[in-house]
Amino acid sequence: MRLIATTMAGLEPVLEEELKQLGATEVEPLKRAVYFEGDLRLLYRANLELRTALRVLKPVHHFRVRNEQQLYRQIYDIDWRQYMGVRDTLAVDAVVNSPHFNHSKYVALKTKDAIVDRFRKEEGRRPNVSLHRPTLRVNVHIFREECTVSLDSSEESLHKRGYRVDALEAPINEVLAAGMILLTGWERDCAFIDPMCGSGTILIEAATFATNRAPQLNREYFGFKKWADYDKSLWESLLADARSRV
Repeated sequence: MRLIATTMAGLEPVLEEELKQLGATEVEPLKRAVYFEGDLRLLYRANLELRTALRVLKPVHHFRVRNEQQLYRQIYDIDWRQYMGVRDTLAVDAVVNSPHFNHSKYVALKTKDAIVDRFRKEEGRRPNVSLHRPTLRVNVHIFREECTVSLDSSEESLHKRGYRVDALEAPINEVLAAGMILLTGWERDCAFIDPMCGSGTILIEAATFATNRAPQLNREYFGFKKWADYDKSLWESLLADARSRV
């Protein structure tokens, strides 16, 4: 299946190499994202092991769009019942860079309207919206006239490693810190010094890299765990394998 891993500007080559090391095929770097081909196993591993990814998305529809009516109709025509039920909860994120749409929140609102209207017609009722850990988080990306609708398998951004309890003012993002380390070509068996470490993010990321510790090893919640095709045994086997490599 076709997948997308998002990242920060400038880290695309680093993420591309990470994906190749995980066994991804048809890897194609874009702006702040990398397309790749993989199966369910790779989707799980990408969420668990990628150091420079922010989210892992599963595209479900791609189309050209120039106005809100086209957007609504294309979203409405997707069979959303294969991804969620009417009693489930929904959230929509949108990223927009287009002359036809000025506000990402408006695109997210129209997307939500189309989804719940489809359910209302077919089920007689609509799913509720929940911004905190919904059953399904939908991502809409519009660039010029190209729109990609994806399911967010990560739910929360992957920069949240779970080790930061209290943050100093303006802490460095964990994904950026990991990307900086990987860009240096630092070898794990060499000393690593950060004399102006602040809250220690770069040092912590270096330590997890040196000990081969998957960045999301202690994270319990991912969006894909609420998907209909969630394979619990596969996920637990990947977790066990990751722990054995530390």
